Amino acid sequence: MRFYSTKNKENTVDLKTAVLQSLPPDNGLYMPTSIPALDASFINDLSSKTFQEIAIEISKFYLSEDFDDATIDSLINSAIDFKAPVVSLSDQLQVLELWHGPSLAFKDFGARFMAAVMSKLAADYKKKLTILVATSGDTGGAVAAGFLGVDNVDVVILYPSGKVSPLQEKQLTTLGQNITALEIDGTFDDCQALVKKAFLDKEVNERYMLSSANSINITRLIPQSFYYFEAYKQLENKEEVVFCIPSGNFGNLTAGLLAKRMGLPVSKFIAATNANDVVPEYLENGKYNPRPSVPTISNAMDVGAPSNFRRMEDLYGQIWGDMKSDIVGYAYDDDVTRVAIKEIYDKFDYVMDPHGAVGYLAAKAYQADHPNSNVVILETAHPAKFLPVMEPILGEIYVPERLAELSDRKKVAESLDTDYDTFKAWLMS
Repeated sequence: MRFYSTKNKENTVDLKTAVLQSLPPDNGLYMPTSIPALDASFINDLSSKTFQEIAIEISKFYLSEDFDDATIDSLINSAIDFKAPVVSLSDQLQVLELWHGPSLAFKDFGARFMAAVMSKLAADYKKKLTILVATSGDTGGAVAAGFLGVDNVDVVILYPSGKVSPLQEKQLTTLGQNITALEIDGTFDDCQALVKKAFLDKEVNERYMLSSANSINITRLIPQSFYYFEAYKQLENKEEVVFCIPSGNFGNLTAGLLAKRMGLPVSKFIAATNANDVVPEYLENGKYNPRPSVPTISNAMDVGAPSNFRRMEDLYGQIWGDMKSDIVGYAYDDDVTRVAIKEIYDKFDYVMDPHGAVGYLAAKAYQADHPNSNVVILETAHPAKFLPVMEPILGEIYVPERLAELSDRKKVAESLDTDYDTFKAWLMS
């Protein structure tokens, strides 16, 4: 499989270049030159396949030119070794729980797959691979867990000071070894801008072999498509299936679009955002106006200039009407999100995190106009990662042991401002 830049489809690269380079020199994003069309028999036979078997079959379309079947089997079975169950709230409202991995967030799927692929592709390089990653909350924890102790790889995580939850911060800053955390006095967009500038800086790239673990890297999106098939497999009612995706940088939704292009029968995607609503606004009026992000209680979605919007545009040939026919957008503020968390608990006896609660509100709004739809909300993180939000609403909630044990660990992070020259000086030193 070869990959092109969204800014130049004529210039293609192989898997190794796309994965280890992460960002094309022209500052576009890599996309596969072809999206595999799965046989109808594959979709019809999903119920007979394990999650790992589904992932292996899809992976082979992207990886088989670089890895043999045995290597792909081993890679998937080691990276995707946790479940993605569908929980039913009602006959037509389901929740896909994506927080059963090591960092209790959906980004474990992408981070562990990426770590496995990168470590193999970089094995014959003399330089260490340096991963630069910006996080608005959950990406950093998943990447830290996925790459911890991986040979010949160093990870530098940039996160916005005061804008991630305390337990999310501990997941980024307490592991040590090959994981370094930088606390940036700014927003997620500032962190992402620093990372992108570093990738385009010739001097930095002469010293380091840089790669990214953000969803700008195509190996984040490939494994995220797996669980859409796994969710569909588990549904009893497969008519008018709609996926509702709490969205920030829009990698998760883009992965869903890839799954649909591969043949998954999805009627519609719902893009559910908080106050950072640039994509719902675009879907409404056709105008894309990125702007500085604003902080909310659903912090992993605090993105004002989502990178993957460019991939979404690429998939639809920049035709607004075509994208609008597949995706509907909704946005909600913190006040109604808090109300939704309580409503979900009272109505369904289910504890949903602030991001999932935004999804719940969007699902309700969509079903009000489409009563026959069967909506699956992606629950992207365990609610215990957001105790300062959850406990004032619901009181004490269950905290898994692997989160609880972080509270006593010492935070280790270096503070930097948003100036690129300062960040570059830190890198070069």
